[in-house]
Amino acid sequence: MYKRISTIIFLFVAQFQFAQFSQHWTIENTNEIKLSLSEKKNVPYSDNIEMSGKRVSAIVSYDIDKQKQLSVSRQIFFPQLRTYIKTNDPDWKHYRAYLARTYSDDILPTLIVNEKIYSPGAVKDVRINGTLVIEHEPEEGVGLIRTFFPSTNQRLFIEQWELINTTDSTIRLLGKTTQTKRHVKGVKGEYVINTGSNIKENINLAGGESCQFSVHVSATLNEEPQLIVHEDEYYRDRIDFLNKMKSSLQLVTPDSTLNTLFEFSKIRASESIFESKLGLVHSPGGGRYYVGFWANDQAEYVNPFFPYLGYELGNSAALNMYDLYTKEITPDYRNIRYSFEMEGDAPISPLDRGDAAMIAYGAAQFAMASGDKEVAEKIWPLIKWCLEYNKRNLNKSGVVISESDEMEGRIETGNANLSTSSLYYGALNLAADLGVSLGRPKKEVSGYRKAAVRLKKNIEAYFGETIDGLETYKYYKEHENLRHWICLPLVVQIFDRKEGTIDALFDRLWTDNGVHVEKNDENLEISKVFWDRGTLYALRGTFLAGATERSLNKLKEFSKKRLLGDRVPYVVEAYPEGNMAHLSAESGLYCRVFTEGMFGMVPTGLSSFRCTPRLSEEWNKMELNHIKAFNKDFHIKVLREGDKIRCKVVESNGRVFVNSLIKDGDSVEVFLK
Repeated sequence: MYKRISTIIFLFVAQFQFAQFSQHWTIENTNEIKLSLSEKKNVPYSDNIEMSGKRVSAIVSYDIDKQKQLSVSRQIFFPQLRTYIKTNDPDWKHYRAYLARTYSDDILPTLIVNEKIYSPGAVKDVRINGTLVIEHEPEEGVGLIRTFFPSTNQRLFIEQWELINTTDSTIRLLGKTTQTKRHVKGVKGEYVINTGSNIKENINLAGGESCQFSVHVSATLNEEPQLIVHEDEYYRDRIDFLNKMKSSLQLVTPDSTLNTLFEFSKIRASESIFESKLGLVHSPGGGRYYVGFWANDQAEYVNPFFPYLGYELGNSAALNMYDLYTKEITPDYRNIRYSFEMEGDAPISPLDRGDAAMIAYGAAQFAMASGDKEVAEKIWPLIKWCLEYNKRNLNKSGVVISESDEMEGRIETGNANLSTSSLYYGALNLAADLGVSLGRPKKEVSGYRKAAVRLKKNIEAYFGETIDGLETYKYYKEHENLRHWICLPLVVQIFDRKEGTIDALFDRLWTDNGVHVEKNDENLEISKVFWDRGTLYALRGTFLAGATERSLNKLKEFSKKRLLGDRVPYVVEAYPEGNMAHLSAESGLYCRVFTEGMFGMVPTGLSSFRCTPRLSEEWNKMELNHIKAFNKDFHIKVLREGDKIRCKVVESNGRVFVNSLIKDGDSVEVFLK
């Protein structure tokens, strides 16, 4: 079943990779999109969405045929419950062996109405709002709304049914649950997977009335009692989580697509946090990566985002991850492991991907944005160690040696790549500012600043190159093609070659799916590969570099495709790898296009940041409200006044930190004291 569904999804994804954008969804409000089946262009339609809680993750695939009939497949993962693999499986499967099953509509209860077995009518519309909601046309006078969502805290996935009597007369229904129980012997003991529902045997609906029941898949370990689903308690938990997402870090722009994808991205970035024997950990998801974390996805991409959102669970998982990495540092400066996979049980890979640079860059941002001196002091030894590791691995040209980058050998990177040196440069500057906040010795802080100055010169000398007639960067010494990670100098505010680099990203590497990994005329297959993380870093960097109008146009184009096109409602990992899975950390990167790119927020201390707002000529204002970073709750409001821009930074209680009239491209220093 799994192989067949995966093949269907792959073929579906492959069909629209290089097609022109076709809008299928509409925005209902800032927190909901809708697929209307009354429009011919939306039939047939297929897609899937992942939703997660602390002990469960589900990828729900929904396929609507030409007659608007629905087929649903539910791939349910219980990440903490590891299973045994088969004798003929490759060894690597040990570390993807989550307890997982795929369920069709065979698990649904039987309903009898008018002496007929009730079958859901044609699909009327599909809505996504932090849950997946599918509404059916009435059959025998009975309408149906199905809502899919995970439990926030339990090993439980729920499909909630609401039956509506659309007639004026009373309708009697007879219900019979379909229950299954499967016993599995696993690594942690005895697992039991239960399916069932809490449907009543006799249901009487007066005209216009409705009733609800739930269909559920749950799992238990050893002597744990079977979960009993009452009413809508688990639905309320999911709504409470979604309300937390809505109440903080609110983007307000004239573009509803950007606002809505930002809201959705907060959800996906935050829901993929799991309990584990390592403590709370943020994991990518996507049907492959659970109860583990990576130096890029977590330490660099998503952890620095959580303080801005003020999500307590995210901040706790981030701090736990940095603590675990701190325990891994060695006095002889061996390269640090790049992941803790399967609760840390997977073998430690010796590959150096530039992970110490990734960790230092992300940890320094997280420490300052937390606004908590105690947290920062706790993380400081890890940052300091990572910086020293990079210093010890400088080659004769003064750039950092690393065996690979976060692509892990998928594409050649030479023995010293632009990514590692750029992130090290960014980390040096951030660490210097953090060191001042922590009262570190002046010699130590000035050492980091001087090292950054030298490294910037070395990056220019070693990587600076004219490629395809553009003054930009080669990715490694022998490289001759344009690569997506040439955006990283812009991200860490090296703007010496910004014009050529921006042209390379937007004119040579940009396609219908954003920035592709490489422009390579000799290997066209590589030219078809894209990873959304490259696009999201590129957009952040180009906003920082001042290419406001070009960046906004590309951001709008990209966002519309991801939110309203064929593969919704989040940014994705990659193509062809992973079938465009909705990995979680990428959604954090989407939000950072705004916080750090469009609004230009760069931490300069535990209670300070530099703000360089990039207000488009198309807009008169933009706002970022209820920012929770630096241990505050504040707003940034940017308004056009003639040929200048007013930047206001206001605490939620009304206290004004900054109220400055500036020229486009100017920065303001903000001190939240």
